[in-house]
Amino acid sequence: MITKINSVGLSGIDGYYIGVETDISNGIPQWEVVGMPDTAVRESKERIRSALKNSGLMIPGKRILINLAPADVKKEGTCLDLPIAVGILASSEQVFVHDMDKMCFFGELSLDGTLRGVKGALPMAITAYQNGAKQLFVPIGNAKEAAVVEGIDVFGVESISALIRHFTGEEPILPTKVNARALFEQATDELPDFSDVKGQESAKRALEIAAAGGHNILMIGPPGSGKTMLAQRIPSILPSMTFDEALEVTKVHSIAGRLPKNMPMVVSRPFRSPHHTVSAVGLTGGGSGIPKPGEISLAHHGILFLDELPEFRKDALEVMRQPLEDGTVTITRAGGTYSYPCNIMLVASMNPCPCGYYGDKNHDCSCSASKISSYLSKISGPLLDRIDLHIEVPAVDYDDLGRKSTAEPSSEIKRRVDKAREIQLKRYSGTGIYSNSCLTAAMIDEVCVLDEDSSELLKNAFEMLGLSARAHNRILKVARTIADLSGNEKIAKENIAEAIRYRSLDRKFWA
Repeated sequence: MITKINSVGLSGIDGYYIGVETDISNGIPQWEVVGMPDTAVRESKERIRSALKNSGLMIPGKRILINLAPADVKKEGTCLDLPIAVGILASSEQVFVHDMDKMCFFGELSLDGTLRGVKGALPMAITAYQNGAKQLFVPIGNAKEAAVVEGIDVFGVESISALIRHFTGEEPILPTKVNARALFEQATDELPDFSDVKGQESAKRALEIAAAGGHNILMIGPPGSGKTMLAQRIPSILPSMTFDEALEVTKVHSIAGRLPKNMPMVVSRPFRSPHHTVSAVGLTGGGSGIPKPGEISLAHHGILFLDELPEFRKDALEVMRQPLEDGTVTITRAGGTYSYPCNIMLVASMNPCPCGYYGDKNHDCSCSASKISSYLSKISGPLLDRIDLHIEVPAVDYDDLGRKSTAEPSSEIKRRVDKAREIQLKRYSGTGIYSNSCLTAAMIDEVCVLDEDSSELLKNAFEMLGLSARAHNRILKVARTIADLSGNEKIAKENIAEAIRYRSLDRKFWA
């Protein structure tokens, strides 16, 4: 008897439908899996054999052929254990199920018949729904994550025995329900607040602009000036995630196996801060088998913070250049090409020299000019061009530290940021662009129109500082954000002047 069970697999961040076809016929008892299975799929027969035996079920002593369609796509992972087992039980008439074509299954089997959770439950559930499945059977550990998808009944299965009892009506499994949108209201993440930061008003202003436009930013200053403290507080002023953004972020974290326990969705913007010893693969993704998302993708719709930027490996930094520009990481392997989203806000910090005190009025710098040049040359010009704001974070004055008054809280800054983002969302409605940082060259000409005085100011800065065309466009983007924060429809000369100041701060260190 031939049966077909619907299942799903993963390719990058997206799922794809798999038909598990099972044929049991007379002949020498043997078990064969075809359809480009990897090692984990081939080994499934041993897990399934033991799971069925220990669940009081039997493996027919006949020829069993499993075909995984489409046969020209490589199948990887352990998520096909459950559909293969159900196919064998249905083909051997040990279980009778109505409307099997409206059902979808995935999950890994333990030797005792219980089901283990798998990575990527959310994108697989989305694929099942998009392909017309009405019921989805998954390991109980994946049920809440999969139930985030509306329009499909998700059943959390504890074991193969529990699934049989469900089909016979002896002990029905109730669908798992999750109010995904209510999770945003219940989110009570206590984020560090800008009210804790004494002084550094100019740095706070720059960070507000960066948050309002989604711009990349580099902070330069001596040790102890508060660069890390400032960076850790940026999430508290970023706009709240939308439901669609949360789905995208959750898909990436689900595939990477980084989804928080007891949280079916990521509802807060990610903040990733990898150590400077991270490799290029760890930063952008890769690895054996199906490439895994790297830190830049795990920070999707959030912040990637690189502390002590010159200490990172040069190859790791340079490999980020294209993803920062495109918002996508594309990894090509012999088995295929995989893409992961990485629409991030890059926040980086660094000392001005190896000892950290070049330009500090309170400490003498012990570095020679050649040492400083060698240290700063670790960051290439093309990478700097992709960072919109370069700001100086000086050492904090004692008077600022001694003040008893509380600094402006994050809630007030976030209110202004949200207002600026609303202006941008309205301006770019229907274009697929959500912030000024994502403007294309064509749209810059449309929304960043300058008057004669502003244009002359930008021209002088371009020639005096030796800026690149990319730097020119980024100044315009930042100026557009500054104007939005001020509520101005047109970019004023003072907006251009402020944007140039943020662009030129690092130039004196390279001079």
